[in-house]
Amino acid sequence: MRYRTQLLKATITKRILFFLLADGMLSLFSLYLAYLLRFNFAIPEPFWGSFWKLYALLTTLKISSLILFGLYNFTWRFFGLYEAKRLFLAITLAYLGAALLLWLFYDLFTPFPRSAIMIDYLLSLLFLGAIRGFKRLLLESSAAQAPREAILYGLNRHLLSLAPELGYKIVAIVDESRAGSRVAGVPIIPEERALGLPATTLIIAKELPPKELGDLIHRFKASGITQFKRLSLQSEGIEDISIEDLLARRPADLDQKQIASFIKGKRILITGAGGSIGSELVRQAKAYGASQIIAFESSEYNLYRLKEEHPEIVSILGDVTSVEDVDAALKEHRPDLILHAAAYKHVPLGEENPRATVRNNVLGTKVILEQAIAHEIPHLVLISTDKAVNPTNVMGASKRVCELLAQNIPSSKTTISTVRFGNVLGSSGSVIPKFQDQIRSGGPVTITHPEIRRYFMLTSEACQLVLQAASLAKGQEIFILDMGKPVKIVDLAKRMMELMGKEVPILFTGLRPGEKLYEELLIEGAERGTKYESIYIAKADRIDFSWLDRQIDTLLQARNRDEIVKILQSIVKEYRPQNAPPSAASAPSGSPASRSADNQDSTRKSHTTP
Repeated sequence: MRYRTQLLKATITKRILFFLLADGMLSLFSLYLAYLLRFNFAIPEPFWGSFWKLYALLTTLKISSLILFGLYNFTWRFFGLYEAKRLFLAITLAYLGAALLLWLFYDLFTPFPRSAIMIDYLLSLLFLGAIRGFKRLLLESSAAQAPREAILYGLNRHLLSLAPELGYKIVAIVDESRAGSRVAGVPIIPEERALGLPATTLIIAKELPPKELGDLIHRFKASGITQFKRLSLQSEGIEDISIEDLLARRPADLDQKQIASFIKGKRILITGAGGSIGSELVRQAKAYGASQIIAFESSEYNLYRLKEEHPEIVSILGDVTSVEDVDAALKEHRPDLILHAAAYKHVPLGEENPRATVRNNVLGTKVILEQAIAHEIPHLVLISTDKAVNPTNVMGASKRVCELLAQNIPSSKTTISTVRFGNVLGSSGSVIPKFQDQIRSGGPVTITHPEIRRYFMLTSEACQLVLQAASLAKGQEIFILDMGKPVKIVDLAKRMMELMGKEVPILFTGLRPGEKLYEELLIEGAERGTKYESIYIAKADRIDFSWLDRQIDTLLQARNRDEIVKILQSIVKEYRPQNAPPSAASAPSGSPASRSADNQDSTRKSHTTP
């Protein structure tokens, strides 16, 4: 059954073969009919010899001309005026060529009826055009029986032709600039008239900024529309509008040239390459012209999937906490840039497994930094998180330790910088797939707190800005990506219900261990701008590295949660674990723990106001 399905599946090759065969058969029929019409349906015996010669000549010329004009590689359902014009030119060229050859080699084809060739020319235009326009005619004639009536927002002729095949009848097109006219019998009207039409679906055929898109959906939702689709940029079809479309930031100052000039020709090693951020960094590095991409990943399955998508990458199954693994990778491949994305990022799991979280995050970063410096790797970028700011959990505190390490480790030949940003849409562990499953199953949607808020950005946009920030690095900066305004999670859930056309109950379950109501992107002191509005630089936090190194060694030797939390508090002064008092651990002058928490709170600046 599976092989039969594969055999029947439409492909470009099958379509070309179908048209070649159909053109050959129709050419035979049209020439035979032309002879019959010329001789009043009684073809004289002497003319049968020329018939087959003419058929071979005309069919060869027609097929060659059709290939020349690209009429075997068009999309069948989009056959229109443009393709019909090219068909006319192709057939006319073929018959002009036939006339020339018949004049040059007259004796070879005689006797033949010249008027039959003209009849055949007209019949060929009719038959070859009809077979190409048949599917579109069939689809459009069946549109009246389509079960779903839709409004097309923005004029798109391809999408208008495609709609019947997808089961939609377009009842109106919304386009302010062309209002009052018609396309293929469909009226073009302004939006205010479309809001009252009896349709169930809105298909959006133009690019809109996220806020405009959200407002548009809200207006049509109020008028009775229950489904929202958009033109897919990756295929010829349509797809559901996703919550990512509404939350995407699309930074206006994304500098593609700057990123390309920084990445092109470089050998780039990416740790945690199989994760959400790491795999997108692989795609971006490839798109911007990296000469070699070395994917360093501890998960065999994630690395396998990444290799399937990008066969050209160098795949290394290794552990960032292993000096041997990292040393061997750097020694063999000598990267120009390391993007360190490997980390444990899940807050509740980090609270349950503090030792594993600290080992993976802190030791992994320490090993990567030390080996990069030892091998004199030119650039290293640490990927950090907004949860490192005034952390309330082990994961965030461990990432803040990594930031301090990257800012203060002595390095003369390796430029080390950190990029900090919030949640990325669609990442592993993201709340969005969870909400989608809960809404589909009828709910309830579980949210920890009615006031909880988070920053969001598309993974692709965040990774592009990471590379853009890396190109600015002079050494030991913490770059902060402007994530815009934080999103209330309960509003996010309601908008997802709106998009999915299904309303379910919301259940508030209470904050999980280590979870904050608000995430912040900056800590003590005002941020410093860069030449890009989407990228800021945090105030430097210089501390005695030898003290920090000793504290980290002690942290990595800790065996129980209380001991780990206590040492983390001694390193990260702003760490306030839930149900734990501030650490009284002593620290030398100049260390984070020696400064007043009250002073830090009074000078803190952030992108959110709790």
